[in-house]
Amino acid sequence: MKNRKKQDGNKKALTQSIVFGFDRAMDEHSLLLFLRQFTDKKVLDVLLPRLQDQDIIATVDFLTTIMQKHFSEHEYHSLFLSE
Repeated sequence: MKNRKKQDGNKKALTQSIVFGFDRAMDEHSLLLFLRQFTDKKVLDVLLPRLQDQDIIATVDFLTTIMQKHFSEHEYHSLFLSE
């Protein structure tokens, strides 16, 4: 139980440090923390069943477009697909 409280405290401290608009380094760090929170299993277990089909398609389209814009084909296969 003590470990659980420590994890919850650490998680709260991390989410409180998500701040955008100060500088590029802070934006990158905040985006990293935001995405980690967003992809947390507990978050996704609640969120995914509530998404409409168009929400799923829009999310996949957005993320795919970002990867196509910033990854080479080799990077996409090696980093994202782990080939």
